Amino acid sequence: MNSKTTEKIQVGLVEDQVLFREGMKAILGNWPELEVVFESPDGHSVLDKLQQSDRLPDVMLVDLSLPALGNREFSGEYLTQLLLNTYPEMKILILSVHRDESYMARLIEQGAHGYLAKDSDPQEVYEAIVAVQTKGSYINENTLAAIRNNLGKKKRTPNLPVEITRREVEVLQLVCQQYTAEEIAEKLFISVKTVNGHRNNLLQKTGSRNVTGLVMYALRNGIVDLN
Repeated sequence: MNSKTTEKIQVGLVEDQVLFREGMKAILGNWPELEVVFESPDGHSVLDKLQQSDRLPDVMLVDLSLPALGNREFSGEYLTQLLLNTYPEMKILILSVHRDESYMARLIEQGAHGYLAKDSDPQEVYEAIVAVQTKGSYINENTLAAIRNNLGKKKRTPNLPVEITRREVEVLQLVCQQYTAEEIAEKLFISVKTVNGHRNNLLQKTGSRNVTGLVMYALRNGIVDLN
């Protein structure tokens, strides 16, 4: 973990399989920088539990295959939307057995900050949690391929739909390469406050919910290639 990050990252787990949930808690316990402060075996009780909790997760790991509530579907995808709308500062990291690229790209486009397969290496899970908290997104090779292939099926916009300054393009390109605000500031010889200002302007101009939305926007409009 970056030495500049001193506070523990508060992690939540939403997973219906007890063995997997307990195993994930044990794995995350290997890193002193992480602390599991919330868990739930289903999605439909998460919001109520969070409202009663005095510690909100910084990063919520959400399983996509969650049990229904009676006859009502309550998927991880639906819960992700609820969490993004209710707790916009919370980072959502998807854990799933699904590897369908269109499915992965859709979750990222909807605002999830990262997507991991359930059989991912523990080190990658750790790195993904740190990345979404400190950089705003975690895009690995599988997710990037899914985004590229999904965008390839859509008609790309030949011209930028909004006016973006040269400096904002520079910031956006570095954001897409998953540099932190501090690292971007150092590379461009500007302050962290200025970087955050450019990033906020980009979010507003592009209508993106978060950094992963900016990545989608940049790829769709040919601002970055990320090969």
